[in-house]
Amino acid sequence: MKRIGVLTSGGDSPGMNAAIRAVVRKAIYHGVEVYGIYYGFAGLINGDIHKLDVGAVGDIIHRGGTMLYTARCEEFKTEEGQKKGIEQLEKFGIEGLIVIGGDGSFQGAKALSNRGYPAIGVPGTIDNDIAYTDFTIGFDTALNTVIEAIDKIRDTATSHERTYVIEVMGRDAGDLALWAGLADGAETIMIPEIDDSMSDIVKRLRRGHDRGKKHSIIVVAEGVGSGVDIGKEIQEKTNLETRVTVLGHIQRGGSPTARDRVLASRLGAKAVDLILAGDSGKVVGIVSNDIVYDDIDHALSMPRSIDESLYQLSKELSI
Repeated sequence: MKRIGVLTSGGDSPGMNAAIRAVVRKAIYHGVEVYGIYYGFAGLINGDIHKLDVGAVGDIIHRGGTMLYTARCEEFKTEEGQKKGIEQLEKFGIEGLIVIGGDGSFQGAKALSNRGYPAIGVPGTIDNDIAYTDFTIGFDTALNTVIEAIDKIRDTATSHERTYVIEVMGRDAGDLALWAGLADGAETIMIPEIDDSMSDIVKRLRRGHDRGKKHSIIVVAEGVGSGVDIGKEIQEKTNLETRVTVLGHIQRGGSPTARDRVLASRLGAKAVDLILAGDSGKVVGIVSNDIVYDDIDHALSMPRSIDESLYQLSKELSI
């Protein structure tokens, strides 16, 4: 294999640039040309493809977002869209593709692989919602962004003796809320994987108030519901002054942490190893700090679960 491509797709996550850098430089080290595909699968269909040299990925390892930009592409979900994409790859002489993104991006890589076109997936999403890997690129950075925000909110919650509801991202996954809530000593963590009734939440808030607690922090994963609605319900049922903060897309930006930079570098390099060895239809990940790989089909079919011991620990420590 003499020429490969790399693209980022779906939501951006801190560390994607570090993964792009690793792919480009690892491949060039082995004498392989690399072409960057801009704007994800939409750019692939449109032929927005440019050669990347060593200098093209200089000074990006510390930058958030993705230098290749990203976009969602409904057309690539169709047979016709996939054929257009492969035509562009053949036009540029690209013999294999590395796709950096979440489960939707992996579906695109799977479609190419099923059509006989070599493709390898690299997990990049702040949600940490891909079951086969312990962590995804961007999760650690987003987690630290959330923690920093909650630390600041706690200062004003203490000053005004208020209850604060903080809504964090994660789609249908509660990892960001769970890890941030545990790290910040939240009194209540609401995640979609575990049903926590409003009556139980109200009881805990009242119990804390009765023992003299002046403020409370409640972290809500967006998959549970609207933080605004939950905040209104809590205030109505407890009569405690309640404020709501929706952190939003601030969680997706920022310079990646050292952990995310190293993880992205390791995963990007492993993806190059696989594609140069002739592998296809695989995804790379990390399990117990070892870099691993799996078939895309198996990886996407694995049921995702939350670490319930962390949830239980958060309840025991927030009494």
